[in-house]
Order: sequence, then structure tokens, then C-alpha cells
Amino acid sequence: MVTYIVKRILLSVPLLLVISFLTFGLNHLSPLDPVEVVLHAQGVPKITEELIAETKASLGLNRPFAVRYFDWLAACLQLDFGNSYVTGKPVWSLLGPAFLNTLKLTLVSVIAIIVFSIVLGVLCALREGKALDKSVRGISFFLTSMPSYWLAALMIWYFSVKLDLLPTSGMDSAQSYILPVAVLVISYAGIYFRIVRSSMLSNLNEDYVLYARACGLPEGKITARILRNSMQVAVSVFCMAVPIILGSTVVVENVFAWPGLGTLTVNSILSRDFPMIQAYVLVLAVAFVLFNTLSDLINAALNPKLRREP
Repeated sequence: MVTYIVKRILLSVPLLLVISFLTFGLNHLSPLDPVEVVLHAQGVPKITEELIAETKASLGLNRPFAVRYFDWLAACLQLDFGNSYVTGKPVWSLLGPAFLNTLKLTLVSVIAIIVFSIVLGVLCALREGKALDKSVRGISFFLTSMPSYWLAALMIWYFSVKLDLLPTSGMDSAQSYILPVAVLVISYAGIYFRIVRSSMLSNLNEDYVLYARACGLPEGKITARILRNSMQVAVSVFCMAVPIILGSTVVVENVFAWPGLGTLTVNSILSRDFPMIQAYVLVLAVAFVLFNTLSDLINAALNPKLRREP
């Protein structure tokens, strides 16, 4: 198992390097000159060629691309993503708190999604074709088809404005989590529970289930074994749910004025704050790679066959 873990980690290193290179190249893909963006953000009334050359030298943009990339990569390994073009503050001093706020919302949402998905998936699989199965699938299809911004606005109107039960924005208390988490759970649980249900149904038809029942094993133990085997498929999906939701909270955070990555990123894009955008893309891409590796490791722990050398 240790050899497999080391091998998976080493395989992730080249991918992370490619991601970092593409992220750094974002500046060169934009039609706007980063120097002009900085000068406009500083409120310079008249931009001259001399001022552009001076600013470019002060920012180190006149150095070769490879030199700037390796310097930037070395700094990123120390969580130094440079300074914001708009505020002049270190990027991590702004990105760090926003990342933690989004991570809190994401983890709470993912835990709720996993619980609902497993419970609904198991119940529907055990009652395939019954009224419960059909009704849950129908309701989930209807709810997941709703746009998240519309669902969020509807919940704010009903629970916050009409009933005056929950706050409309911010993250001042535990109650502030209820509406954003509810929107994310409704948007994603209906998708993930279908995966659990499908995996459960495929295992229910396996021979070992028939043999276990023929041997007189308790139904609870059989269901637990089926669920364990079904999780080999669901684990990958649930692990990738963390970076997916982490990167898709933009709408929810903006509707509920959640001080997280979504709100910060939208403002950075509108103001062309390239260092902030680069840091956001890099952090999100690294999260995808790390959680993908984590899902492989968990699956290998559940299924020893995956650890065998090809």
C-alpha cells in the first residue's frame, strides 16, 4: 500500500507542473497588457510609453518568460502569489480568508450531500420500482433542474422575507449556513444519489448476494456488504464533489453575499486582477488533482486488487 501511495503521489507531480505552467501563461493569453491594467487600477490619468517601461521593469515583466515562471513557481510553493494589481496587497492575504470561508461552506455541503445521497440511494435501491423509488427520483429530477440562482432567490423570499426565520446574507452565525447549504444540497444530492442507487442495484444482482441469502445471513449484514462494495464507485464521485462544489459556489456566494472565493473571483475578473485570477485557478486545479489522488487511494484501500502491479 505504501508503494502504491508513493507511486500515485509521484504521478501527480508532472500534472501539477503542467497546470502551474498553463496558469502562469494566463497573462499572455489576455489581450490586455498587465502593465496597463496596473496603471489603470492605480488611477494614472495619462499612460505614456516611458511609464509603461518603468512599471514593467518594476514588476519584473521585462525578464524572460522562463525566468519569471520559475520564480513565480518557487514563490507559489511558499504561498506567495504576488501582489494584487488593484489593491496592492499580497494575494494570499485576500485569497486565504476567502478560501477558508468557501471551504467551510463546501465541507458542510459535501457532508450533507453524502449523507442524503447514501440514505436515498440505499432506500431507493432496496425498493426499486416501488412508490418511494419513483417519487424520490421524480422529485430529485425536478429540483436538480432548477437554476441555482432562482432556487436561492426563492428560498430567500420564503424563509427570510416571508417567514423571517433565516438571514439573507453573510456568515455571522450557524443559521447563515442553512440556506446556502440547502441550495447546494438540492442541486447536487439528486445527482449523486442516483449513482449510489445504480451501484447498489448492480451489486444486488451479484451472485454473492444470492449465496449470502441462501446461507441464511441476516439481511442487515448483506445490505452492509452491498453498500461497502457499492462505495468503490461512489467514493470517486464523492471525493471529486469537494473541488467541484469548491469551484461552483460562485452563484450561491454572490446571491447570499458569502465572503468566499466566488465573490472575490468575480470582482477580480471584472477588475482584470491577473495575480488574483492566477492564484484562484491554481488553487482550484491543485484541489482537483489532490482529491482525485485521494479517491484513488481510498479505492485502493477498499479494493486490494487495485494495488497490484499491472
